[in-house]
Amino acid sequence: MQLIVLEIPFHFEETANKLYPVILQHKEEMILVDGGYAGFLPLLEEAVLQKGLSLQQLTGSIITHHDIDHMGVHDELLQKYPSVKIYAYHTEVPYINGTQKSLRLQQAEAMLPSLPPEYQSGAMGFIELLKTMQPVPVHAVWQGGEEPAFLPGLQILHTPGHMPGHISLYHKPSQTLITADAMVIEEGALNIANPHFTMDMPAAIASIHRLAAIPIRKLICYHGGIMDNEIEANMQSLLARYPLSEAY
Repeated sequence: MQLIVLEIPFHFEETANKLYPVILQHKEEMILVDGGYAGFLPLLEEAVLQKGLSLQQLTGSIITHHDIDHMGVHDELLQKYPSVKIYAYHTEVPYINGTQKSLRLQQAEAMLPSLPPEYQSGAMGFIELLKTMQPVPVHAVWQGGEEPAFLPGLQILHTPGHMPGHISLYHKPSQTLITADAMVIEEGALNIANPHFTMDMPAAIASIHRLAAIPIRKLICYHGGIMDNEIEANMQSLLARYPLSEAY
């Protein structure tokens, strides 16, 4: 199975950013891992094209959790490519298919009254953005620990913290960890994704300690890209900043 890292450059509030979705390719299967914000379909198509592929080949998409920068693009993706199957962790399903209110939206609305006046406008804008996210159907669910037969060597890892139903993906043959938002790369170093958006920090800390026990040769972070050297040193530095004593 091939793991192909995409790079999607964009600007947010005049700041240059990049997202790093992944394509998992094996025989007839071509599976996307996360995809970007609503409106990102042309950017996603271009990123895939740069790898010599086409979204017309796409058979499925894994949504690691229901944050808007991971699942936002999927409504337009399914409208244009309706045969694509959506995969997710079982507790994420009601938030992805819209039968329950987004946890991130609930969090943002709950925090709003306590914010200083100078942050109110930005927070309200974020809330309105979250309300625009369109639900999509989920065609297959995972419980965590599975190794899907159609993606040989890949294991689904439940890594709660950033969100309760967050998952990461581990490719055993290449010892590659697709972190999603369990970890990010900031200025060349590993970190937990912004604590402001981490719904359960003790659970997030426990998750990175479990991940540290896995042999890893390459990390692919949705925010930050690829890390393929000095991983052990970076992991130990991260664990030292977030000791297990601060987890459950």
